Amino acid sequence: LFRSGTPLIYKAVPAWFVRVTPIVDDLVKNNAETLWVPQSVGDGRFGNWLANARDWNVSRNRYWGTPIPLWASDDLEEVRLTALCDATLILYAQLDFRSFVLVQLKSSKSYPEKTGIVDLHRESVDGITIPSSQGKGVLRRVEEVFDCWFESGSMPYAQLHYPFENKELFENTFPAHFVSEGIDQTRGWFYTLLVLSTHLFGRAPWKNLIVTGLVLAADGKKMSKSLKNYPDPNLVIDQYGADATRMFLVNSPIVRGDNLRFREEGVREVISRVLLPWLNSFRFFLGQVTLFKKTTGRDFKYDAYAPLPVNVMDRWILARCQSLIKLVREEMAAYRLYTIIPRLLDLVDELTNWYIRFNRKRLKGENGEDDTLSALNTLFEALFTLCRTMSSYTPFLTENLYQSLRTYIPEDTAAGDTRSIHFISFPEVKEEYFHPDIERQVKRMQSVIELTRNIREKNNLSLKTPLKELLVFHPDAQYLEDVTPLQDYIKSELNVRDIVFSSDESLAGVRYKAVADWAVLGKKLRKDLGRVKKGLPDVSSDAVREYVSSGELMVDGIQLVAGDLTVQRYLELPPAAQGQYGTHTDNDVVVRLDIQIHPDLQGEWLAREFINRVQKLRKKAGLQATDDVHVFYTFSTGDGPEINAALAEHSAFVSKTIGATPTEAKKMDSAVLIEEEQEVAEVKFMLYLVRP
Repeated sequence: LFRSGTPLIYKAVPAWFVRVTPIVDDLVKNNAETLWVPQSVGDGRFGNWLANARDWNVSRNRYWGTPIPLWASDDLEEVRLTALCDATLILYAQLDFRSFVLVQLKSSKSYPEKTGIVDLHRESVDGITIPSSQGKGVLRRVEEVFDCWFESGSMPYAQLHYPFENKELFENTFPAHFVSEGIDQTRGWFYTLLVLSTHLFGRAPWKNLIVTGLVLAADGKKMSKSLKNYPDPNLVIDQYGADATRMFLVNSPIVRGDNLRFREEGVREVISRVLLPWLNSFRFFLGQVTLFKKTTGRDFKYDAYAPLPVNVMDRWILARCQSLIKLVREEMAAYRLYTIIPRLLDLVDELTNWYIRFNRKRLKGENGEDDTLSALNTLFEALFTLCRTMSSYTPFLTENLYQSLRTYIPEDTAAGDTRSIHFISFPEVKEEYFHPDIERQVKRMQSVIELTRNIREKNNLSLKTPLKELLVFHPDAQYLEDVTPLQDYIKSELNVRDIVFSSDESLAGVRYKAVADWAVLGKKLRKDLGRVKKGLPDVSSDAVREYVSSGELMVDGIQLVAGDLTVQRYLELPPAAQGQYGTHTDNDVVVRLDIQIHPDLQGEWLAREFINRVQKLRKKAGLQATDDVHVFYTFSTGDGPEINAALAEHSAFVSKTIGATPTEAKKMDSAVLIEEEQEVAEVKFMLYLVRP
């Protein structure tokens, strides 16, 4: 029995059926004309079920349920289908190899008044008898009730009381644009919907069908109230929010028709990877707008009709936003929800770790008022686009952000009702924002930066440590022309003094080697694979380089052609330079970084470390970008000459970055806002922030 684990007794009982076998071909055809997401479920699991469909048992032997409206004689020779009230009753029945035709009955409007029946359950209906028209006494209702899936399958018509009411509404909205349910309904609701619709209208009741997987407990078992093997959904939403929970589910296997083991850690990860960086970008924007007002006296207002900016990074982030809009439009039209979140993750990363990170100085006003205004307008548009595009995925966060953003949008009577983000139309794609050349430039700049960051990480060199030279090699002059205009961004991000761009292989020391996917190549070479595997490491760099252009390479007498091998470029360092340089490649561009610590750059490193301590202390004190403070520091007797020299040498850079000139003080008499002991290069000192 249910929940007890006691075995059930199975036995054959008489039943009523809907004929399905005669319409199997129609079922398969109608299903093939619809779109499933994922399509593999519709073609495979559901398609196979339809191809082998049998007549459908629509009767159940229980008390509670909708009574089947069949009245029969004791010998079942006379069976009558009767309407109990104003309703549409549809039934295909089979009895002793004799079939009832599809029947649609509309009873008299006054029938309930004649009988007094308003409750259509067995206790009200089973006592009704009907005189036999064949002299068989009285007809009594059969004992069975409807399978509840018969009623569920009738949903499209029953909900509108079709055809007795809402005929035009039904015909205008049938079939449904989409239906969505769990994968367990392939043999349940989806099936009964299609069977009844095919019988009645000869077509499927949906245009698109989205199948979701099942949400399981963390251990892979079904969620069970009795086992209590899942967290309380209300507590999850209270702790992490509905938006984070929704995004976790939309980005999970269940929207691909696969099962999901629910983990609270996954919801928490959405907050840390998506929502918090997004929110921090918004907070950064608010801080820079306040700073702009403080330094210029002007209020920022978004200009939706501003000319396209000239800055490469501005154009790039605007193009990336348009790419998101285009993707969401295309994927939502195809009912593919699961492709959106990965692209959102990319855009949040591009906005925070690339655009804002690379343009902090511009946004703080380093390049003048007009350039700052242009950068703020770009950042606003990126945030506004994110809110409008993602409002259906994160309705609460986007509404909250929008209510702050809308204060910077000038009044526009043509914009309609703008009180809520959900009142605003979904954004159209602005084709003029796309610029393939700029997107290619930035993509290549990102490759150079990421490869060089990797070299720093391998050699335990933080980005605050200034390095002398970076060499960027690529044989294609266009690649170098793309990256060269962006070298200031590369220098600033990687903290290198000089960058050398080169396509001269001999100067850079570039070498070539070939690698193979042995599993794939083995299917082609078979018994000769061993010879190639043994001989390939001995192939010279010049021979591999020739293979790139000719598409032919001979290895131990075996001819290889284009596509058989993958060519990699790398830098071969002489033994004397092994500890001086680090190299890396993505099989396209090659970088070489001077990893030596040069004494003439040590002062810059000390200055950057001091700045880092000040910024962390400001954050700890809860200060905003617009809050002014004086910066003081004190050393123990005899300590700190190197730091003092570094601060003096780079005084302009330090003052510009922290908004104050650090001053050494023997003793603090002023009211200190916050103080803390710091350490740089094994030198300890006290750092003080003081209100002006």
